[in-house]
Amino acid sequence: KKAIPVILPTSVGDALTIIAAIALVYSLPIPAVQILWVNSITAVTLTVTLAFEAAERNVMERTPRDPKEAILSGFLIWLIIFFSLIIVTGTFGLFLWERDSGASIELARTVAVNTLLMFEIFYLFSARYLLAPSLNYQGIFGNRYALYAIGLLIVFQLGFTYLGPMQTLFATTAMSADAWLRVILVASSVLVLVEIEKLLLRKFSSLEKQSA
Repeated sequence: KKAIPVILPTSVGDALTIIAAIALVYSLPIPAVQILWVNSITAVTLTVTLAFEAAERNVMERTPRDPKEAILSGFLIWLIIFFSLIIVTGTFGLFLWERDSGASIELARTVAVNTLLMFEIFYLFSARYLLAPSLNYQGIFGNRYALYAIGLLIVFQLGFTYLGPMQTLFATTAMSADAWLRVILVASSVLVLVEIEKLLLRKFSSLEKQSA
């Protein structure tokens, strides 16, 4: 269940970003070969780490799951939509920012694809707990495999951005420190927004239980 809102929003976000670009008669912010790169490395380096998650603290307090309940529940569908909208807004928004600032199409696309991956990295911390808060020591450092995967992904992405053969293969180009700062600031917003969303869901659920 935790892997679903990590894997699917990436594909949905890619599709929405492309649809937005087509609707605005704009160049594609992330070409097909870069989308294949993102899907290939994130599926292995990020989502697999969720298999090593320990059980959440209140797992034994939950009511038994209905065996007929679909894996893709309404709650997970909401998470997918919510995360996808954040992805497309941030990724396409930064792409437009770079183009409007005079950046080349290669640089704007490199910024966009790095924004997409950084979104996934930051979201992984929130995805470790579907409702419990993640902005604490356990939420950030509790799964060492997730930290290993993030470190490996960052190494891959630096090679994707700066190595000559990778630049030729994927049509990327080097990014400045300012561009990275914008990418990190925009992508980190997903962690804050999802944590606020979880806080509201917990508050709503507690009020619902009190009124029952």
